[in-house]
Amino acid sequence: MKSRQRSHGTFEQTRAPLLFLAPNLIIFSLFIILPAIMGLRMSFFDWSILDGSKYIGFKNFRDILADSMFWLTLKNTLIYVVAVVPLLSISALALALPLAGEGKGMGVFRAIYYVPTMLSMIIVGIAWRWLLGYDLGIINYAIRLAGGKAVSWLTDGTMANISLIFVTVWTRVGYFMMMFIGGLQAIPKTYYEAAEMDGAGRFTRLRRITIPLLKPIILVVVVLSTIEAFKAYELIFVMTQGGPGTSTKFLVQYIYQAAFEEDRMGYGAAMSVILLVIIGIFTAIQFGARREEYTNE
Repeated sequence: MKSRQRSHGTFEQTRAPLLFLAPNLIIFSLFIILPAIMGLRMSFFDWSILDGSKYIGFKNFRDILADSMFWLTLKNTLIYVVAVVPLLSISALALALPLAGEGKGMGVFRAIYYVPTMLSMIIVGIAWRWLLGYDLGIINYAIRLAGGKAVSWLTDGTMANISLIFVTVWTRVGYFMMMFIGGLQAIPKTYYEAAEMDGAGRFTRLRRITIPLLKPIILVVVVLSTIEAFKAYELIFVMTQGGPGTSTKFLVQYIYQAAFEEDRMGYGAAMSVILLVIIGIFTAIQFGARREEYTNE
């Protein structure tokens, strides 16, 4: 008997997709994979731009464990993440629910909420720093005109954190809103019609139909917003520069300070590796919870 030769598909089915993917793969490898490998290697060195490099093994990581500033900035970052991610996810879904329809003017409202996501974080930070200024800020000026007392939006530790969380949600909510709108528009309307015929109210339809069918989108939103929150830097630095004191100093700012201002490149690389591991753990937990939910179902 002649052995059957296994078909590997035509050029259009196999090699053509790879050719289209090649530019992105090359860019991803050059600007993501290669720097990550170099950063991991650098974390095992006492690396200085001025004095060169010297292999020191795990010393950078041991020093990090005894670094009080590292733990402080990590705590500030975790508080920020825990506050931003739920607020951002809930706000994006709340905006998407009324804007997912095809009614007149919906596109205008979607554009209004989406515009802030197109702005540079530097521009957003400068604008909000101007709005929230204590003496010359427009918001405090309006409060004084109304007979109130000016608020220390950026010069009080608690208020500075609240301001950063609010501005972050304002800036990014439109991006995740569009994800939810895409998911909502993909849900067949017959599900809602059948539920309405059975007497299900709006809240019941939301809980029994919308939320369960949006769970894949919710997972993506939570994972992406978590990664963004851990990497937050530009907006925070422009608005508060880590102050007052160290109340809004986050881990990425400390990494930048150690690597480029103090010329401890290896130490900064080691903290970057730890940040990567932390983000990976949070992402794995979120995907694991979703997988366990599928298994139980």
